[in-house]
Amino acid sequence: MKTAFRIAALAASASFALLPAAAIAQRQQPTPEQRIDRLERQLSQIQRQVFPRGRPADTAGFSTEPAATQSSVVTLDQRLDSVERQMTDLLRQSEENAHTLQSLQADIAKVRSDQDQRIGALEQRMSEAATAAPIQAPVQEPPAAKPPARGKPTAATVKPTSSVTSNATPASDDGTATVSDPGEDAYSEGFHEWQNGQYDQAITTLKQFVAAYPRHKRVSYANNLIGRALLDKGDARGAAEALLANYRGNPDGARAQDSLLYLGQALMKLGQPGQACKAYAELTSVYGSKVRTDLQKPLADAKAQAQCS
Repeated sequence: MKTAFRIAALAASASFALLPAAAIAQRQQPTPEQRIDRLERQLSQIQRQVFPRGRPADTAGFSTEPAATQSSVVTLDQRLDSVERQMTDLLRQSEENAHTLQSLQADIAKVRSDQDQRIGALEQRMSEAATAAPIQAPVQEPPAAKPPARGKPTAATVKPTSSVTSNATPASDDGTATVSDPGEDAYSEGFHEWQNGQYDQAITTLKQFVAAYPRHKRVSYANNLIGRALLDKGDARGAAEALLANYRGNPDGARAQDSLLYLGQALMKLGQPGQACKAYAELTSVYGSKVRTDLQKPLADAKAQAQCS
């Protein structure tokens, strides 16, 4: 009986000893739900540390927004590269435009400087011809005598009341041709060359005549005719210089008044009507009542053409 009692006691002791072990075993092996809950809590803690401003788009089921993919990252890189290239091109074009603008400004400044210098030179030259004045149309030369035969130097008669533009060679008082005057022959040759439209040859011949016979009575005629030949061939500026030089060099010369009149015509072709009026005023003030009769009407027409006050 005692033996049975001992066996029951041992069994009870064993059952009490097994109870804590079973409880411990039960605590060491949590259920799957408990494990998932624990993992979720740990993941939330980690996300809060890694992403303090909020969870990312791919937060394991906590957000319905689509997660970033590798292709989207590549696309963003490509777009950034494209923007950088465009910015580089814009900077390069801006620098090129700035350089081009500087070059254009320098060229414009140079052109303005050149124009100022040229205008200054023209104004200086025109100021020297301040007494020049143009007329409406060139006065026609009267018919000149035929050129004398070779070896028989003669000169055409020029009446004191001849036309303003007459440059014909004179004759003796009795009507016979003057002979034995090589200077007269040289001038006559240049005159007929001009009359025939051979302006370059006439200019050369007349200049040679003036150089060879500087004291000849036809020097004023020759210098005036040189200016007219230059005007007829279209060299208005050269004509103005030659005519002004003839007037200033010999204001008492036979064709000084004519040179003033044709100087005005040359200046009119150069677009200087104001200078034309000054030339007419010079002609009137210098010669006054001594202005030749044949010049008075062309002078009045020239003043009207230039609209002189």
